[in-house]
Amino acid sequence: MAVMPPVLIVIATMLAMEGVAWASHKYIMHGFGWAWHRDHHEPHDGVLEKNDLFGLVGAAMSISMFALGSPLILGEQAWWPATWIGLGILGYGIIYTLVHDGLVHQRYFRWVPRSGYARRIVQAHKLHHATVGKEGGVSFGFVFARDPARLKAELKRQREAGIAVLREGGGGL
Repeated sequence: MAVMPPVLIVIATMLAMEGVAWASHKYIMHGFGWAWHRDHHEPHDGVLEKNDLFGLVGAAMSISMFALGSPLILGEQAWWPATWIGLGILGYGIIYTLVHDGLVHQRYFRWVPRSGYARRIVQAHKLHHATVGKEGGVSFGFVFARDPARLKAELKRQREAGIAVLREGGGGL
């Protein structure tokens, strides 16, 4: 098998997962899945959060793709691209864990970026946490961060429209 198709599938899957993560964060985590996600937006002392259960959902998606691509499990019915899709989901999960849990929330290491894209990611996610409750909010993606100035303007608009309630400090608004 040529190397390029699997590499492209892995890369395309990792890029697509940011869209999946954005949509699931906005419509599931801040919707009917709020019971799992709420503790991520509230102070707590525990090492784990209910929100971490969403990582198990991602792991199940990846494992399912590995199974669908496995000739050992499905024999001739195996679908070869599924293995590479599973690897792309796994890769995104690793990046998410390092960026979101590690860099932004500093669950694994302590480093505060002073400039560059890493700082932009941290700022954008802090603005996501500027709201109280599941309503309103900005920056539902995890790896691709919009300009913090635009996010602040959107939060201000949401506050003025009564869509979002901002925490004290309100993300610098």
